[in-house]
Amino acid sequence: MNPVKPGETPRTPWIVGVSGASGTPYAAAVLRGLLDAGESVDLVVSRASRLTLLDETGLPFRDAHWQDDLRAWLSRGADGKPGTFDVDITGVRHWSSGDLAAGPSSGSYPAKGMLIVPASTACVAGVALGLSKDLLQRAASVTLKEGRPLVVAVREAPLNGQTLRHLVTLDDAGAVVVPASPAFYAGATHIQDLVDFVAGRVLDAVGVEHRLYRRWKGELGGGSRTT
Repeated sequence: MNPVKPGETPRTPWIVGVSGASGTPYAAAVLRGLLDAGESVDLVVSRASRLTLLDETGLPFRDAHWQDDLRAWLSRGADGKPGTFDVDITGVRHWSSGDLAAGPSSGSYPAKGMLIVPASTACVAGVALGLSKDLLQRAASVTLKEGRPLVVAVREAPLNGQTLRHLVTLDDAGAVVVPASPAFYAGATHIQDLVDFVAGRVLDAVGVEHRLYRRWKGELGGGSRTT
């Protein structure tokens, strides 16, 4: 145990779960947004998402080298170019997806809530049915039972009836479903702009301030990047 020392602020992180759906740039943008906002993060990367990350970026994610791998991942933009971003990851703690005794597996572990970005249909089904087959699903179930915010950024097209029913179940349980659906009114000129819009909407859902996209002002052409 690491008890909080007198005068020390308890660490209360956001849990970020990355499932195996295509869309690892969305997860990277959310992580950068949280860290830029000064938030602490507990990261859970599923086994399937490691294969997706390797496929989409060419980068591995290994438990034994997670810090180096995370820095390399978050430094890349959506176009795959390394060194696009300079990110301080000191606020991140990593938990192995197979560690069902990890902190986020318990309701007594302090956390602000959880963001699943991207969320595969298999992940959506597992959380909706309460399967808790890995730490990601278990942490999501704990988040719901403790009444904490849960955002599910589902990335799939088209959505079949079974998945739609699972999403309704999650909505009924108090989760916020944010489809990975970028908008174009914000003046996107690069792929990163579209990725950042989705990431920004995920952060909006939990009230984390960011400057990831231009907000609608009610005037054509009048949007401006948030300050």
